[in-house]
Amino acid sequence: MASDELVRKLQSRMDASQQDETKPEPGSSPVRPKPPAPEGCGDSTSELSAKLTRRLDINEGNAAPRLNRVFNPYTEFKEFSRKQIKDMEAMFKRYDTGRDGFIDLMELKLMMEKLGAPQTHLGLKNMIKEVDEDFDGKLSFREFLLIFRRAAAGELQEESGLMALARLSEINVSTEGVMGAKDFFEAKMQAVSQGSKFEAEIREEKEERKRQEVEKKQRQAAFKQLQSAFCS
Repeated sequence: MASDELVRKLQSRMDASQQDETKPEPGSSPVRPKPPAPEGCGDSTSELSAKLTRRLDINEGNAAPRLNRVFNPYTEFKEFSRKQIKDMEAMFKRYDTGRDGFIDLMELKLMMEKLGAPQTHLGLKNMIKEVDEDFDGKLSFREFLLIFRRAAAGELQEESGLMALARLSEINVSTEGVMGAKDFFEAKMQAVSQGSKFEAEIREEKEERKRQEVEKKQRQAAFKQLQSAFCS
């Protein structure tokens, strides 16, 4: 099958790459290369082919390893209030028209046009590149938040596209006293004093949910009472 042949070719390229990396220097002890992974371990051919392709890209420096961690914006971006992060998330989702959890080049182009600061194709690519930590050519929500973190810490150039995005958005990161901070650590110290406000926002949300639950139960009880009156 063509897919089997592709897997064999990819495996051969990986073996050759590993042999080049493990080739001993003059006067050094030879290093035994790792044996190839056994085939037929239950994975489908297409899945194995995709894994081998990505591993080869990582070895050649064309891709970055994925970070296996759970992202929590509220704990990682403590310099912003809970409301600010929710506003940023709402903005991110509004321009994520593909609903895939990312803002790609065309979606960023539309965003900048809507904000009144259109960018060239190269300018858009540079905007993504500046915060693209995994080198996938698009913005995740975490990378989107990095734009506002760097703007708040004064780390963006005044005439850059990312600064225009941060300024023209309806999200005002200066209300928490972090815009214009000399560096991120100073902003971090200011964010610590906002812990009580953050906790108050959480309490308000819980109280609102409880109030809605009580109202819902009251409506259900009233409906049952009215229903029983009609049935009696």
